[in-house]
Amino acid sequence: MPLKTYWLEHAWLGDTVEPGVAVEVSADGRIAALRTGTDTPPPGAEVLRGLTLPGLANAHSHAFHRALRSVVQVGSGTFWTWRDVMYKVAQNLTPESYFDLARAVYAEMALAGITNVGEFHYVHHAPGGTPYADPNAMGEALIEAAAAAGIRITLLDTAYLSSGFGEAPNEHQKRFSDGTADAWAERVSALKPREHALIGAAVHSVRAVPAGQLATVAGWAQERRAPLHVHLSEQTAENDACQATHGRTPTQLLADHGVLGPRTTGVHNTHLTDADIALLGGTTTGTCMCPTTERDLADGIGPAGRLQRAGSPLSLGSDSHAVIDLLEEARAMELNERLASRTRGHWTANALLRAATEDGHAALGLPDAGRLEAGALADFTTVALDSVRTAGPPARLGAETAVFAASAADVRHTVVAGRHVVRDGHHTLVGDVAGALAAAIAAVRD
Repeated sequence: MPLKTYWLEHAWLGDTVEPGVAVEVSADGRIAALRTGTDTPPPGAEVLRGLTLPGLANAHSHAFHRALRSVVQVGSGTFWTWRDVMYKVAQNLTPESYFDLARAVYAEMALAGITNVGEFHYVHHAPGGTPYADPNAMGEALIEAAAAAGIRITLLDTAYLSSGFGEAPNEHQKRFSDGTADAWAERVSALKPREHALIGAAVHSVRAVPAGQLATVAGWAQERRAPLHVHLSEQTAENDACQATHGRTPTQLLADHGVLGPRTTGVHNTHLTDADIALLGGTTTGTCMCPTTERDLADGIGPAGRLQRAGSPLSLGSDSHAVIDLLEEARAMELNERLASRTRGHWTANALLRAATEDGHAALGLPDAGRLEAGALADFTTVALDSVRTAGPPARLGAETAVFAASAADVRHTVVAGRHVVRDGHHTLVGDVAGALAAAIAAVRD
């Protein structure tokens, strides 16, 4: 017998929107059966009105950046001046305050339909670089925060060893660094996965991990068949410095040291050469686009279409959390491409939703999530089709409505492992998400 049955008024099944879908959830939090053509809710079923999608995967997050929202919009500046403000917030984090902040941020994600987050985590130690009594206290705080907010997490524990191509970490960066990649590997090996949490790895960037130590991080991930992510060519200044130091692009440097491959995802991939694109596509290295952050920081528009055509799977992330809205990320990827090319229709709505769901989960090490089908994790979210933004189009155009009209504000329900985390727009575990955000952000701001 199913543990629970949901009746979906409309469901996106990857290529079509189907009315009247019954989903049976088993005790292990997976979809036991899915039946289309169910005109009325089965007895005892929970009814989800609107369009139900697989849970959204936020493939790139820095939870503490949420404290920068709006503050960094005062005046002008560059990525590098933005980074100085970010460092000041990072200095104020403790395991306790980071738990509070991340719990609130992950609850905001659940309200936006996100069921899994890839947390690119590099604030490891106390200010000055002294390890906590538990060297993984900060990572554990993030794992527990995700549990408290009711979502899954892939903790992408990040090697961050240098301020730039072999230079020692600056005062702000000391708490990010383990000193060497071997020391990083020893520390991260003590982190253990749990039911809602996977442990992956990340190279912060080619400027932050010396070339001779890249293989250590890649080898750790390879041995465990774990996801490996890396910030890649977000800024032209990084490309120029890499060329000056190594005589090659960041992508070529990563390829030389065994970092690229099907379990690796490059984040941003903005400023690439034709050879870079061929390398990423040829190795099936993924690309995580973060359009709302890339436009907020004036990074530029990455070649997402060319990357995908070359063989690089696309996923999406909210990165600095200028907004937390994966529907907006999907929409922005297409609209950015239109602006750059002055042509329309680079991806269908179905393709954009796959980047936000199935392909995003795969990039985070969960290939059994992101689809509404028997055997998949029972993680899904429902978008209202009767709000002021979404009312009017026929339900059969639900995918187009979700991507090109809806926003995070239209998320009505979020279900993780068959459990209602957001019901009728209200978080079931965190009673006052806005209040929790305000309090947690105040605690880490100067």
